[in-house]
Amino acid sequence: MLQPLWDSYGRLIEPLASKRPWMVTQGNHEVERIPAIHPSPFTAYNARWHMPFEESGSTSNLYYSFEVSGVHVIMLGSYTDFDSGSDQYQWLEADLKKVDRNKTPWLVVLVHAPWYNSNYAHQGEKESVDMMESMEGLLYKARVDIVFAGHVHAYERFNRVYNQESDDCGPVHITIGDGGNREGLASKYKEPRPTISAFREASFGHGEFDVVNASYALWSWHRNDDDESVQSDSIWIKSLVSNPSCNKLVI
Repeated sequence: MLQPLWDSYGRLIEPLASKRPWMVTQGNHEVERIPAIHPSPFTAYNARWHMPFEESGSTSNLYYSFEVSGVHVIMLGSYTDFDSGSDQYQWLEADLKKVDRNKTPWLVVLVHAPWYNSNYAHQGEKESVDMMESMEGLLYKARVDIVFAGHVHAYERFNRVYNQESDDCGPVHITIGDGGNREGLASKYKEPRPTISAFREASFGHGEFDVVNASYALWSWHRNDDDESVQSDSIWIKSLVSNPSCNKLVI
């Protein structure tokens, strides 16, 4: 419907996207579904952003996985079916069973709508609440290390967590939806800060995930509101596969 915007954005990022892999998953702005006018969602997204979903056994461009430098990366779709009877759920369950932690000791998941969020923005949305209820157990049993999300236009890093409580064998949840947008920042957080929330700030920025070896990776978040990038949050993360007390559970 707004094809010129898709085209202009493609031209904007072409210098970078043509030089390194550009792996994406969809968000709410990519749905583009209007009943009686354009009932099929993700038409422009699927036409312009064809990801290698077939290689991972997925039947949809909206969820897939790939491996790079010792990391198994799973891209999930917040805006397609995710209940236990859905194709996405069945694919995720099968994909997690195939992960070889000797080959890829790090297991990382990306979604759009965050499952953990202490910002007032986007509270209670089914894409967060219902998807978490459906899939969090699968990720926990598989010992997923990190879950990255966007949607909320701010930054927040949680401690390892499962079922709303701190858990040394749960994933680190990180919301990094602060890359820039025309709507502005989501500046209001709930007070007091939940104990499971380690750091949060409503600033534009970007993150870097540096996998050092099979056991350790450095995550850093850089605030971009200043004249130059300023590292404002960082943490060394130990992979769950290197933690003897967090053996993988049967999925």
